[in-house]
Amino acid sequence: MSQQEREPALPTARRGGAVWALVITSVAGFMAALDNLVVTTALPSIREDLGGALHDLEWTVSAYTLTFAVLLMTGAALGDRFGRRRLFLVGLAIFTGASTAAALAPGIDSLIAARAVQGVGAAIMMPLTLTLLTAAVPAARRGMAYGIWGAVNGLAVASGPLIGGSLTEHVSWQWIFWLNVPLGLALLPLARLRLAESHGTGARLDIPGTLLASGGLFGVVYGLVRGPSDGWTDALVLLALFAGAALLAAFVLYSTRAKNPMLPMRLFRSRAFSGINAASLLMFLGMFGSIFLLSQYMQGVLGYSPTEAGLRMLPWTGMPMLVAPIAGILSDRIGGRPVVATGLFFQAAGLAYLASVVTVDASYGSQLPGLILSGIGMGLFFAPASNLVMSSVRASEQGIASGANNALREVGGALGIAVMASIFSAQGGYETGQSFVDGLQPALVTGAGVVAAAGVAALLIPSRKAVAADVVRGAPEGARELETVS
Repeated sequence: MSQQEREPALPTARRGGAVWALVITSVAGFMAALDNLVVTTALPSIREDLGGALHDLEWTVSAYTLTFAVLLMTGAALGDRFGRRRLFLVGLAIFTGASTAAALAPGIDSLIAARAVQGVGAAIMMPLTLTLLTAAVPAARRGMAYGIWGAVNGLAVASGPLIGGSLTEHVSWQWIFWLNVPLGLALLPLARLRLAESHGTGARLDIPGTLLASGGLFGVVYGLVRGPSDGWTDALVLLALFAGAALLAAFVLYSTRAKNPMLPMRLFRSRAFSGINAASLLMFLGMFGSIFLLSQYMQGVLGYSPTEAGLRMLPWTGMPMLVAPIAGILSDRIGGRPVVATGLFFQAAGLAYLASVVTVDASYGSQLPGLILSGIGMGLFFAPASNLVMSSVRASEQGIASGANNALREVGGALGIAVMASIFSAQGGYETGQSFVDGLQPALVTGAGVVAAAGVAALLIPSRKAVAADVVRGAPEGARELETVS
């Protein structure tokens, strides 16, 4: 047995312990999640400074999404093999350096290249934040820790347009990237000194599985992000979607037969693991697409500036900061399944309500209940969902479980924007305020239905006692850990 196999997957944290781990992983996760959407409201200013056609501007968003989504599972697998703290530091350094390059970019092509490298760093760093946090926090207190971590990450995803718009409007677009640099430089020594090292199973890196998964995700995500702008019948979009789907099917087939696969398919035989991943994919599909269109509605139809629109979205985007820690505590006490399901049904109700009240001259007061409901729902989802993912697998497999869950969330987000944009274009458009509303309403109804389906998937997750028993039965001798699961 190798040293890595003997090393416990949840070691005793070194000095600083759980609090430092929570601060470091939450800030790092915030940086990676923020850059998903932070560029969107800065695109007009970037075009004014650097030039470029519309498709070039779209690539400043898509380049990050592509590399981030494609390499998430690879980053997690590398961390399991070579050390999670070590790879976290590598990813953080890449992300910080690429942020500097993006801020200093002299032209649109160099900015796109820097954004792609940013995505590489984020893909290595992001899945390991959850694994490192799990290693540092005792099982009985993980719900609250996941709550804070989830709140910070949810805030980053939802407030990206606000932060990007505010910095662009009041300082300059370069500061959406400069913001990452001091944070990254501060986190590097802290992570080196305050985080404990841990490994996965110690198995060799699964090269065929890595290539199949990365190639498949690249094809699917490329097709999804380019479909709305290039057209779903575009030859390259169709080729990417079909080739990506074929490679992912080959990855599944290969992983059922490989001795040490990158993502063991037996994990999906667990109702807990399958249920929470299905719920995560569907939740991000409905949420990303809705925020994408609602932020444009507030600016393009109601006439708010980027900063004003972002502030008015705060009842949704800021609510997780208040609700998620409470949700984490509740998940420790009653289990994650009822909290996650309740949150998803709250968000579905919020989206359905917004679909019923959006008009060309809707008052902010009429929208407020829907925004609050959606915000509470998001806050109730994030913390228990993370706990459910990590507690549904062996400790040695938590890295790849986190990577798989994050990859599915990213695919869900890309799919959400693609689906919502297609429904919006089919039913309405940007020509007038009324045509925008005509497209927005059916898109929001679709989003509500998808998030409600996520709630149904969450209800299929077994009780935490059943999950605990399954995990212990599946763990190899010497690695069984009776943990509190949700």
